[in-house]
Amino acid sequence: MRAFIGAGAEPPVIDGYWHSGKQSIVLQEARRPEAAARLKQVLFAWHKPSWYGADVEETAIDGRNGLLVPPLLALDYLAAPKPVRLLRLEWTEEAKRLQAAASMIRHALLNGWYIPDWGRWSDSARAWKLAFPEQEIRLQQVWQNMLQASRSEAAAINEWLTYAVEAAIHESRPAQDAYRQIEAAQGESVVRHKSADEEDWLVAIGIRKDNLPFRVALQLVEPNEERGWRLRPALQSREGGEWLPLRRDAQEAAGWRYAEAGAIPEEWLPLLPAKMAKEQAKWLAALPEWEDKLDPAHLKLILSDHEAWQFMETFSIKLLEGGSPVLLPGWWEAVRSRKLRLKAKMKSSVGSAAEPMFGLNQIVQFDWKLAVGNVDLTEADFMRLAEENRRLANIGGEWVHLDPQDIEQIKLLMKRVGKKKGLTFRDVLEMHLHGGFSLDEDEPDERIVRAEVELNEHLTAWLSQLQQSSEIPLIDKPEHLHGELRPYQLQGVSWLLFLRRFGLGGVLADDMGLGKTIQFITYLAYVKEQENQRHGPSLLICPTSVIGNWQKELERFAPFLNVHVHYGPKRSKGPDFRQEIGDKDLVITSYSLAQLDEDDLSAVEWNALCLDEAQNIKNVYTKQSAAIRSMPAYHRIALTGTPMENRLTELWSIYDFINPGYLGSMNEFRKAVVNPIEKSRDEEQIKSLQRWVRPFMLRRVKKDPAIQLSLPDKYESKTFISLTAEQGAIYENIVSDLLEKLDTLGAMQRRGLILASLTRLKQLCDHPALLASQEGEKLWEEERSGKMTRLVEMVEEIAAEGERCLIFTQFVEMGSQIQRLLEQKLGSPIPYLHGGVPKQKRDEMIEGFQDSGIVCPAFVLSLKAGGTGLNLTAANHVFHFDRWWNPAVENQATDRAFRIGQTKKVQVHKFITLGTLEEKIDEMIDRKQSLNEQIVSQSEQWITELSTDELKELFSLRKDWLKG
Repeated sequence: MRAFIGAGAEPPVIDGYWHSGKQSIVLQEARRPEAAARLKQVLFAWHKPSWYGADVEETAIDGRNGLLVPPLLALDYLAAPKPVRLLRLEWTEEAKRLQAAASMIRHALLNGWYIPDWGRWSDSARAWKLAFPEQEIRLQQVWQNMLQASRSEAAAINEWLTYAVEAAIHESRPAQDAYRQIEAAQGESVVRHKSADEEDWLVAIGIRKDNLPFRVALQLVEPNEERGWRLRPALQSREGGEWLPLRRDAQEAAGWRYAEAGAIPEEWLPLLPAKMAKEQAKWLAALPEWEDKLDPAHLKLILSDHEAWQFMETFSIKLLEGGSPVLLPGWWEAVRSRKLRLKAKMKSSVGSAAEPMFGLNQIVQFDWKLAVGNVDLTEADFMRLAEENRRLANIGGEWVHLDPQDIEQIKLLMKRVGKKKGLTFRDVLEMHLHGGFSLDEDEPDERIVRAEVELNEHLTAWLSQLQQSSEIPLIDKPEHLHGELRPYQLQGVSWLLFLRRFGLGGVLADDMGLGKTIQFITYLAYVKEQENQRHGPSLLICPTSVIGNWQKELERFAPFLNVHVHYGPKRSKGPDFRQEIGDKDLVITSYSLAQLDEDDLSAVEWNALCLDEAQNIKNVYTKQSAAIRSMPAYHRIALTGTPMENRLTELWSIYDFINPGYLGSMNEFRKAVVNPIEKSRDEEQIKSLQRWVRPFMLRRVKKDPAIQLSLPDKYESKTFISLTAEQGAIYENIVSDLLEKLDTLGAMQRRGLILASLTRLKQLCDHPALLASQEGEKLWEEERSGKMTRLVEMVEEIAAEGERCLIFTQFVEMGSQIQRLLEQKLGSPIPYLHGGVPKQKRDEMIEGFQDSGIVCPAFVLSLKAGGTGLNLTAANHVFHFDRWWNPAVENQATDRAFRIGQTKKVQVHKFITLGTLEEKIDEMIDRKQSLNEQIVSQSEQWITELSTDELKELFSLRKDWLKG
């Protein structure tokens, strides 16, 4: 400040100019270019709107320091500067002219004296200018003199004015509302596009008032018996009413007369010549190529069919953008959006009792028609129009619009269909559900024709049932089936049998825990009881880890079914295999053997071929997947609880198994469906795919109200798992050693040996690596333990559904390995709570697991450390990886999730190894429910009191459950 007001200091000289690049006024001190900060303090010391200079930016331009003042703020300041009061300032001549301009612009903006600048307005940028009222002649003159003083300064001032107006519109709610009202009333295209006349443009955007008593539009008139397409002007009163068509008449003084009976109002006639001349100029400016060759001042009025289509499709838009109203035939908007459609009317009675449908390859006969809107075209009409290359045609009194691309596709389709005797039912479903089918098998995504199918009444009813499974009649429960089915389960069985009746496969994709197993068992029981014609045995392919579980469930619900397990090193092959399964109802095998024994399994025509955990064939390129898809079967079923909505190639693989060819080849499906959806996530394409696949997939989730009502609050199930060959061999060695030593030991030693052997057998059932010595290498491969394999499969399914689970084990090291394996498989941290975890870490684990915002699908807990005292209601699945002999202990652990605060149904999964002491003790507990307290209250001590024969019976391995 002292540099400005010190003794003998020269007064500051303030220079100013508009800077286009910065879109601001620049103020600088002419003598002291380095004094920008002090200059701000001096100039804006008393200027409140800028917060005393706080809203002013310091800058350096061309090596000189200065101040950037925004356009609107600059108007306010320069119109009445408020610097430090005791300091004398001097202004350069340029700065003084800016002050004068600021005063004028500010006054005009406050009074609303500004309008769009027609000369500088463009599609990309708006521009404004001052417009003083007629009575403000003096101000108008002063402003014009100011702009004429210097052209360069005039351009800068006009730009400053434009940016100030834009800032006012942006910052002022009333100004914003006023501008939006203009856009809403006139259309943004009119505001953005200028016509050939500024006055008309200002009228169009509502700035000026049109004083003419009428308005003019250019009308397209459709042909009649006497004349073809033509254009003509039409007048309408400002008050509204009918449009009065005009036609040119050189004899009339106005040059135009009313085309029909009656006359133009007399008071309009003097105004008509000038108005029509302006309109003609606007029409020719928009459509110069349509100048009348005989009368260049006018637009040509007689049009061909193609020109009429051009006018409606594109040229009318040009006229509207130029501010010229257009009248088109009322039917145009509807007609232009209509696509040429292929319609196929079924001739045969497929689907009726007389001609039942069987499979996707059933040939169906059709009559073909083409339609546009409500107009049906014969093939002859279509070919004639195609040859004439017509865009518009009147057929049966109705106008139709033909797109050349549509015509070309239909011609190709008719050529393709002409080579066939009919369409397969697969084609029918593709057209009806997917909305069309591919013209070119090599480029399916490029040639999709939309087609409509007129089904007969039998297939219409059939398809309605297929799309709404609730409409399918329910079967009667098989007479010899043990147990009851929930309503949705009976509906699922009925759906599978409905598909079987018509030779179509299906995917039963219920959530885990809803009973896919019992539904398939019921299906098999019904087929055996109700179908007179025998089709031979059915084949079930499942993961190795659940073969024993299937055997148990079949024994429980349908012991009358004759089941053969094709597994293990001693399994039969070749002729022996075919002889062994001759009288069987069901053969069970694993996915790995489906490939190894492909020749034997493919040599049988299976009654039904069912895949459990069908996602195992999701990789279409593996030999295992190819082998399974090629196996012959009367009916194909896939069971999976894993959602497939986001795995399109997996979806194709499973569908190619249940209904080969339904979704086309993998190449076709990838091009037509996978690539477009993955690229754009287009909602219509996704919905189209859903319509296509939904009829052959029945998916019920636990969240469905109807399902929830039929489930208990806590649903307990036992998962039976087979030992591997390695586990079986070790198990027999442990039991053999135990039985050899029992009779040679005293009472205390005997009890100790039994308890030690019991622990080792429990560990072995979990994983053989638990038995390795501390020094020995522990191999924790998942495949060495049936429990580990099944646990990973189930937890992956739970994670895919967005749910969470607790996993309890009584062995600390087992918990560590489960944690390691799940983290590796799921790619997210898995907490593990055991006795060695400090309290703070324990609390962090629980808080993190309960937090819905953290990805944590599983929580591993040791039974002793995590079995009581915890609230883990974020989980709705509980796994007991190994069994505790006291059910109360297991129930306490389950109650970590099944407690107050739980909002979901809780599913409890108890793992039991088949043929081992785990299964036998479980059976003893089930048989003696009333004696549970006496049996188990002493934990494992009661086992030590059994006799040698009883121990032998308890511990000995049942070899019929052993898998190699």
